[in-house]
Amino acid sequence: MVTRAVASEPPDASTAPRTTAQAAGDTGTDLVSRLGTSRTAGSWVGSDGRPVVAVTDEEAAAEVRRSGARAKVVEHSMRDLKSATSTLRSAPRVAGTAWMVDYKTNEVVVRGDSTVSKADWSRLTEVAEGIGGFVRMERTEGTFTTRLNGAQPILSTGGRCSAGFNVTDGTSDFILTAGHCGPEGSLWFADNRGRQQIGETVSGSFPGDDYSLVKYASGNAGQGADVVAVGDGKGVRITSAGEATVGQRVFRSGATTGLRDGEVTGLNATVNYPEGTVSGLIETNVCAEPGDSGGPLFSEGVAIGVTSGGSGDCTSGGTTFFQPVTKAMASLGVRLIVSGQPGGASPAPSSSAADGAAAPGDASPGSSAPITGADAATLLSRLTDPKNIGPGLLVIAGSLVALAATRYIRAEQDRKAYQRRYSAMWG
Repeated sequence: MVTRAVASEPPDASTAPRTTAQAAGDTGTDLVSRLGTSRTAGSWVGSDGRPVVAVTDEEAAAEVRRSGARAKVVEHSMRDLKSATSTLRSAPRVAGTAWMVDYKTNEVVVRGDSTVSKADWSRLTEVAEGIGGFVRMERTEGTFTTRLNGAQPILSTGGRCSAGFNVTDGTSDFILTAGHCGPEGSLWFADNRGRQQIGETVSGSFPGDDYSLVKYASGNAGQGADVVAVGDGKGVRITSAGEATVGQRVFRSGATTGLRDGEVTGLNATVNYPEGTVSGLIETNVCAEPGDSGGPLFSEGVAIGVTSGGSGDCTSGGTTFFQPVTKAMASLGVRLIVSGQPGGASPAPSSSAADGAAAPGDASPGSSAPITGADAATLLSRLTDPKNIGPGLLVIAGSLVALAATRYIRAEQDRKAYQRRYSAMWG
């Protein structure tokens, strides 16, 4: 069980994180839906936790204010912005580019990484200029990659990837992870010698989307399947699934860089990876590095996404994209495994993670769930320790005392052997 953790009882209700969002009827998402795409241009969470709705006329602005939210009058409607992204999608595909709608500036932002040639960038700029002045062109350092090198280690002949959230179809349990990790039929192991089989990829989508299901060989995710590790033997209990909102503070956990946080900067982003185009992604300024791919994105105990890819690193910063979990689960016919529900499964995703989100500066990962149990503690400490990214360190035999003198040498040997075998997938 890759993400297994034995959780303690939930903390007392008086100490649990509380939220400050508006009631469901007053959320930005609800207002956008009610007013329509010709009169609105998205919504986001303000610094005070209140929803802000972009509108195209004063009458709509007045209705937003009566609902308790803040209004911002803009020039271009969501219909205009979506038309622009549709035009970009119909243009010749250029690997290393991405675009999303920036609700706050009322623009479509097109980004090109370091692999995009001057000629391709010039052609794409001409397309953008033909759309209008609300398309902003930006070059970014690094490259947009899917970062297959793994987070919480699950290994196959296709490479090394990361477990995200545990889900179920009511009969069997699965790991929800990134679709680029491997095609259907991929066998996954917890060790680089192929002795500890975890399961097999039974369904998924990539490119287009970026999600897949790994069915547990035992059929059961095990105890503590509702907890995600955040390092230092600690975990966060996942209580539901929901949608992201622009401006929302979010958290990502991965083995290479541990627990990191940032904000959602865009929705319905499109990324042209070298392997193909993926749409409908969540864009964030949370940093990530090779080794974090497939890991969970969450906020206040709400599951939001699994790591798809991005650019940059956790030294200089960067952009990271996530596959929304709600869309993935709906397409795959599974539910999130959470605590406090019959059979451990959530009946349905919540409408919006941000509906229950605190102000961005006050949001937390969720209620803590200390990890206990020898097996879970040993595994999770290895998965979340940045020093242990080498796959050779997945093999632990004998006592820690006996391994103290030989562990480094063995790790380096295995790491180099693994790198030679999968050299094309190392970033």
